[in-house]
Amino acid sequence: MATFDDILEEAGKFGRCQKRVFALLCMVSMPWAGVYVGIVFQGFTPDHWCRDSAAVQRREACGWSREESRRLTAPLVNITGVLQPSSCLRFEMDWNVTESSCDPRETDRSATPTAGCTEGWEYDYDGRKSFVTEFDLVCSDGWLVDLYQATLNVGFLIGSIAIGYLADRTLYGFGVKGGWVAGYVLITEIVGVEFRRTVGVIYQMFFSVGILILPLLAYFITDWRWLQVVITVPYILFLSYYWFIPESPRWLLSQNRKSKAVKITKDMAKENRETLSKMIETLSDDNADSSTASFMDLIRTPKMRKHTLILSFNWFTSAVVYQGLIMRLGILGGNVYIDFLISGLVEFPAAFLILFTIERIGRRLPFATANIVAAASCFITAFIPDSMFWFKTVVACVGRLGITMAFEMVVFVNTELYPTFVRNFGVSVCSTLCDVGGIVAPFLLYRLAIIWLELPLIIFGCLAFVAGGLVLLLPETRGVPLPDTIDDIEFPGRMKEQTMLESQQLANLLPNSNVSSCKQPAAV
Repeated sequence: MATFDDILEEAGKFGRCQKRVFALLCMVSMPWAGVYVGIVFQGFTPDHWCRDSAAVQRREACGWSREESRRLTAPLVNITGVLQPSSCLRFEMDWNVTESSCDPRETDRSATPTAGCTEGWEYDYDGRKSFVTEFDLVCSDGWLVDLYQATLNVGFLIGSIAIGYLADRTLYGFGVKGGWVAGYVLITEIVGVEFRRTVGVIYQMFFSVGILILPLLAYFITDWRWLQVVITVPYILFLSYYWFIPESPRWLLSQNRKSKAVKITKDMAKENRETLSKMIETLSDDNADSSTASFMDLIRTPKMRKHTLILSFNWFTSAVVYQGLIMRLGILGGNVYIDFLISGLVEFPAAFLILFTIERIGRRLPFATANIVAAASCFITAFIPDSMFWFKTVVACVGRLGITMAFEMVVFVNTELYPTFVRNFGVSVCSTLCDVGGIVAPFLLYRLAIIWLELPLIIFGCLAFVAGGLVLLLPETRGVPLPDTIDDIEFPGRMKEQTMLESQQLANLLPNSNVSSCKQPAAV
């Protein structure tokens, strides 16, 4: 009796078919970056101050710069320990009466009453438009920007669960977040075990490519609405994938749908220009004891419950820290386009570090180390003075490197710690904590930064440190075949013995075949 891993030896473990599907799915991964963190540009909050029409007229008549005008019209307030011109208050005075001189030198206005911004705001954002500047979402309305990002992540959460559920019933969907996760699971299920790490990491590298493209798009597309159109239009094209991407034979077998699994496997072999032996007729999954995935499958048994809780917390932490570090670029006051591009470049070393370490060291140690490095970097960055700008930037980039590596590994490890019949659903459920993290992140960042700009970094560091420690409680999955049942998770020793027995039986039946090697676990 042959398993899908046996058949892949004949059909091709990474042939033309898998490469075609992989290339199509990578195209889904790239624009996902713009949807996920596009708020950095679409909801950018530039330097702003109260608009006073009389003061504007005086500025134009006297030839004052904006900085001089702001200094004369806005009272100084304490912002995280530094006196700066207020963005939400103005001096309550009649410029046509009280000021007749064009001398912009400072005068003592300590006794002048202040008031809120009754005529809107001026923005240091010439020629550009974010939804913040268009709708004046600043000061008392600033929380609406947090709500926008939180609402977006609520959509991700609903889509992740719904599409994960539908993808496990062959209604393959590509709805942004849910489609991205479903695509990742699919590509890891149709390639040989030795290719899983590579396709998984490269699939996520295309997200990093999207991260690099996003600031370039935002720089040249100055209106947030058109930027939104450019980011989302590709997803209309992705609807056509329904007709170009096959269902996972591995999942079909877990649902006792052998005939369709056999047909798709034969089609894969044909596209790969390979010939299948009669062994294909014995293709089955004896362990397909459940055709319906449910949440109880994720928490009913001890090891499944432990995996679900640890992975869910790591999804949450990765989202909070990753999104928080990216959105933080929008409140630091530098050039957001250059800063975003530089920070995005560190995601590529993260991918190469994963490829270099996970087959030499394993999954668990690099995963834990990435979280701990991110935590340490956040703590250190928070206490480096702004005068040491480049040193602070380098340490912050190391933190971004660490959390990027952790984020990429949580997806990878998640697919290896759930059995086939519940894999799509399980990854989707755990990744909902990623969306919860995305809901929390903007409030955590923007509201706490008002108290102290670096306070969010302390919170990020604590979360990442705990996440790294919990990862050490997970089992190592290097070289281990994808589990088919919950018993494979709960009793991994039994799975290894059964695998070796099946390999020996196949070797006896087909002495001239090399299929016995495909089920032999790699040395750990």
